Amino acid sequence: MSVKLVNLGLPKSGTTTLAHALQQAGWHAADHKVRRIHTKDPTLGGTFVGRQIYDGYYQGDPFKRLDLYDALTEINVLNGDVSLWPQCDYAVLKAMRLARPDMLFVATWRDPAEVADSMRRWNNLGTDRLPNAWVPGLPRGYGTSDAERIRWIEGHYDMLRDVFGDDPRYLQLDMAAEDARERLSAHIGEDLPWWGRVNVNTDNPATAPESGAV
Repeated sequence: MSVKLVNLGLPKSGTTTLAHALQQAGWHAADHKVRRIHTKDPTLGGTFVGRQIYDGYYQGDPFKRLDLYDALTEINVLNGDVSLWPQCDYAVLKAMRLARPDMLFVATWRDPAEVADSMRRWNNLGTDRLPNAWVPGLPRGYGTSDAERIRWIEGHYDMLRDVFGDDPRYLQLDMAAEDARERLSAHIGEDLPWWGRVNVNTDNPATAPESGAV
């Protein structure tokens, strides 16, 4: 097994839905963490996917220890003092593309205003954690308002379009589009037996399903 698809979308853009859809199609997907049930290596199980990408990047291959998965569906980390965003890092994106010339990329996408609002309501992500973290494109002290988060979100996807251009390995996937399932299926070359919504936000974070990365 080896990584054959990486999602470069931001939190609350449909990353958990992507993971579930791929898993229902028989893919082994890592959403935020390397789960202990997936490896017997005590130095790997329980670690953040984003941490492993950066550790591998500085050792020459961003996927050095992640080939127990077919797909990495959420790769950023914002946990306490740990703030890692490989999908926002040009050098890491370039290293990913060079390390696996045939690997596919997806960027899950939702309307930036909807994502910004969902971040605001999701377990103090928009009100506290993002504004107090160092995030590429969103320096500490920014991100408390919907307008600032929207500008950051739009800038991220603009950057990805600039980086990938018309590369057929890259797909920006509008998760709300009527043909989202068909577009993803065509991109990966496999049928998807399930499509829907997972990890839907609520107005009460205390009752919301557990988030992956943030």
